[in-house]
Amino acid sequence: MERPAARFPPSPWHLTGDMVVSLWRVPADDLPSWSLPAGVRPWVVRRRVTLVTFWVDYRPGGVLAYREFLIALAVRHGHRLAGSTVAAWVDDDRALAGGRALWGIPKEQGVFTLRADGRSTRAELSAEGMPPVRFTYQDVFRLPFRLPARAHLIQQLSDGTECRVPMRISGRPALGRGRVSTGPKAPLSVLARHQPVLSFAVRDFRSTVGS
Repeated sequence: MERPAARFPPSPWHLTGDMVVSLWRVPADDLPSWSLPAGVRPWVVRRRVTLVTFWVDYRPGGVLAYREFLIALAVRHGHRLAGSTVAAWVDDDRALAGGRALWGIPKEQGVFTLRADGRSTRAELSAEGMPPVRFTYQDVFRLPFRLPARAHLIQQLSDGTECRVPMRISGRPALGRGRVSTGPKAPLSVLARHQPVLSFAVRDFRSTVGS
C-alpha cells in the first residue's frame, strides 16, 4: 500500500536552530551526475565548481523541527549566479514532502546522529543505498554580533516549472574547520576527497524559506 503524503506547513517556512556551512571548490570532472533545472548550468572557474554543504539542526520555535544535510551547487541562471540544491536528506516526513512539493528540493529520508557542545559539532547521516556520511567541525574564531544574509535557489518542480526560492537568515557566526568522511566509492566521496576552503557555524539562527 502506498504511504500517504505527509501534511506540511504552507510557504514561507520560518525556522530556527543551528547550522554548519562548508564551501568546497572541486574539479568539474569530479562532480557527480546531479540533475539541474532546465537552462541552469554549473558555475565553472578554472575547471572547478563550487559546492556548499549545510548540516542543520532545526529546533522547536519554527514551523518544523528536524535535521537536514543539504548540498547546493553554485550555478549560472541566465546572466546571474544562484544556487541549486542537488541533494538533501531530512529526518522528518513533513519536511521531505514540503521541500519537494513547494520548491522542488530533492529531499530524501535519512537518519541523523548529531552531537554539539556550542563550539564543536559531530554529525552522521545514514540513508538507504549509501555508506554513512560523517562530519566533524570545530570553532576557531567567534564573531561577536549577529549577521544577516540573503540568497535564493533555482529549483524545478515535478511538472517542470522553474521555481525561485528566496531565503533569508540571521544568526551568530563563528569561523572554524570542518571535514567530511565516507566510503571511497560512495556517492558523496567527492566531499571526502577534498578539504573545504571555508567552514563556519551559524548558531541561534532565524530564517525564512520561500515567500
